[in-house]
Amino acid sequence: MTTGGPPRRRNVVLESMERLRAYGDGMTFNAMLVLMYVAENEGINVSELAQICRLTEATASRSARALASPESPGAMPPALGLIELRQDPYDGRGRLLYLTAAGRKLRDRLDETIRGAQTISS
Repeated sequence: MTTGGPPRRRNVVLESMERLRAYGDGMTFNAMLVLMYVAENEGINVSELAQICRLTEATASRSARALASPESPGAMPPALGLIELRQDPYDGRGRLLYLTAAGRKLRDRLDETIRGAQTISS
């Protein structure tokens, strides 16, 4: 039902979530959240990530490790290969989070989806 108001934008949030979900069962809501925040804040550490995602540090760490490349130290299944865990040069135990080439490609596809949003005619 239309109200005669301005046309609405197609729901790019749902379309983006579907693209993310296509990576399989390991792409949980927390993993999506972590991936999106890392995409916007490359080089972030797990503690900072937990704060901005409003997750515990343990949950943020597990989500990041599940998104990591299988060869990354500390990666855990499903190891989707979207995030690289790098040693923090200032904290020997800490890790900094960056997108892998696959992560950047996915980020770019999501950006295209968002830019290509079309209005829904009334």
